[in-house]
Amino acid sequence: MAVIDAKEALRLANRMYVRLRFRRPEIDMFEQYYAGNQALTFATDEWLQENGARYASFSDNWCASVTNAEGERVKVNGIKLRGNGGGAKKRASALWDQWSLNELEAQSSQGFLTGFNAKRSYVLVWGDGENAEVTWEHPSNCEIEYDWMNPRKRKAALKTWVDEVNEYATLYTADHVFKWIRSRAGLPTLNQFPQSVQMEQFGVGQVGEWNQRLVGNEPWPLPNPMGVVPLVEIPNRPMLRGEPQSEIAGVIPKQDAINLLWAYMMFAADYASMPARVLLGATPPMRRILDSEGNQVGLEPVTMRELNETRFATFSDPNAKIDQWDAASLDVFTNVIDVLVGHIASQTRTPPTYLVSKTGMSNVNADGLKASEIGLNKKVVEFQTFATPALREVFRLIALAKGDAKLAEEVRLSSIVWMNPEIRSEAQLADALLKKRQTGYPLEYLMELDGVDPYDMQRIKDMIQAEGDQAMQAGVQAAVNAQMNGGQDVNAS
Repeated sequence: MAVIDAKEALRLANRMYVRLRFRRPEIDMFEQYYAGNQALTFATDEWLQENGARYASFSDNWCASVTNAEGERVKVNGIKLRGNGGGAKKRASALWDQWSLNELEAQSSQGFLTGFNAKRSYVLVWGDGENAEVTWEHPSNCEIEYDWMNPRKRKAALKTWVDEVNEYATLYTADHVFKWIRSRAGLPTLNQFPQSVQMEQFGVGQVGEWNQRLVGNEPWPLPNPMGVVPLVEIPNRPMLRGEPQSEIAGVIPKQDAINLLWAYMMFAADYASMPARVLLGATPPMRRILDSEGNQVGLEPVTMRELNETRFATFSDPNAKIDQWDAASLDVFTNVIDVLVGHIASQTRTPPTYLVSKTGMSNVNADGLKASEIGLNKKVVEFQTFATPALREVFRLIALAKGDAKLAEEVRLSSIVWMNPEIRSEAQLADALLKKRQTGYPLEYLMELDGVDPYDMQRIKDMIQAEGDQAMQAGVQAAVNAQMNGGQDVNAS
């Protein structure tokens, strides 16, 4: 990409910002559904007008269950460079140190979960030649301009953020970094949004009103010492031609239907969940109205509240009969809800046991339950397939931020070590590892299968070495003692 001037940079930033603004409402909707903030939908206007406010705060949140089930099985355990020598392991360990220094165990967990809901997340890498500064970015704040001919190439990246009074934008190209600032539009008061997180999510400026932002003695634009666009997109199951996928986009309509059915059921429970008695062939019971001397001066009907409280009434009409309406059957609602939950489980490849669904899970043994998780495991592996190249690029940027171009080139052929998405008991895992060991698998490889991170792996190897040294020393000492005692081992008795 040719070096661009300030005018072209601003035009490119504004174009990218427009895409970002159009994306934000959808992202906000996804995250609101994940949080359980789900408005009643599909009800008639008449029903909503009479009852909508009563059930407005209720939601039976299945969106969170779908993404949490996948999120708990996704974790990066390390990076492996090509070659088995100590040098490759040492260089990989240096990269993993940067992962830990930037608290990316926690950042990645948040970023993956956000991407499952909002289709994507981003990772920004910057550095001073010594250490890398890595931040996992929200998709509402970042956008990447890809090459039109080859979408794998990043031409530029935009990051935006806000503080109390201003909005900021930084455009990264391979050659320069352009920084702008402008006032926030529609700034809320603290009474409206008392939390800083809410303040950050509200209010943006107008496209085209950016001003240069000067930081200390930095030149404007700032030369990019890394020589590459330092922002990477982590997509969730992208299509070859189109957007990445949200795990809850297809869940939302069913979630709306489930919430409405619960509201209908609770409404019906108020009025028809108990038998209703009815009087046939008689006028409503009346009460005499007496004057101050006890003389009857009239009649008035007994109220329904009095009849309910006293549970007693007398009727003089010989034709009066008592009957009742049976209680309404509420399982017609729960049965449909079960069907909808079953559809959610099937379409999202979430095990029915995660959603407490009875559909297809009656009298299922342990092997059947395990088989029900195959779809989720495959979905996690599918995500890892798309995320691995992006994370490999993140580690390459970390090497560039540290000023190590040779390591950055080596990282391009590295492997990302993921946690095994299949959840097994300790006994099952130990049995599998033991059998692999007996067939000749090396200990270090088995520790990788066990999910041991690089730091603990080295600790375990050091402990094994220390135990071996102690055993050898004990054997040597026993041999010396035996020799000194005329060939008799004093410890043999």
